[in-house]
Amino acid sequence: MSEQPNEQPYTGPDDPRVSALRIEEFAFPGPLRDQLVAAVLSGAKTSTTGLVADYEHENEPLPQAGVRSAVIDSAGTVVAVTETTEVRVVPLAEVDLQHALDEGEGYTTVAEWREVHEGFWHGPQMRAALGDPEFTVHDGTPVVLERFRLVADLRREPAGDPR
Repeated sequence: MSEQPNEQPYTGPDDPRVSALRIEEFAFPGPLRDQLVAAVLSGAKTSTTGLVADYEHENEPLPQAGVRSAVIDSAGTVVAVTETTEVRVVPLAEVDLQHALDEGEGYTTVAEWREVHEGFWHGPQMRAALGDPEFTVHDGTPVVLERFRLVADLRREPAGDPR
């Protein structure tokens, strides 16, 4: 976890440089987001997968390598800064094992990764977010495979912590 050489460390979530970053949200607020954010903060999660359809629905550009983001937890608090290192758009059927492993959620096979992701994408929250109660994915569905690195952990130290 490091900033660029000769770059001042981020001072925390209120640092103006952090406030200017695009917000990165993993899943929806709740237990899954908390689990994913914890995996990012621990370094276990270095990749994530999104639907091209979601970016299009939200009228958001796809992530780009070199761009930093402010990661928020379920409470909407900025807890980290990540930097995208690689972006690939592939059909769902082409997601590889390394990507699934690097999601840091304990998957051991692509089939296991896909089953869990399909459950999420076919769930009521995602279908509502896409405005399509019948939304479904298939082998040809375009997905965004994003790799990133943790640049800064911005969680505040507990009061009285001498660190």
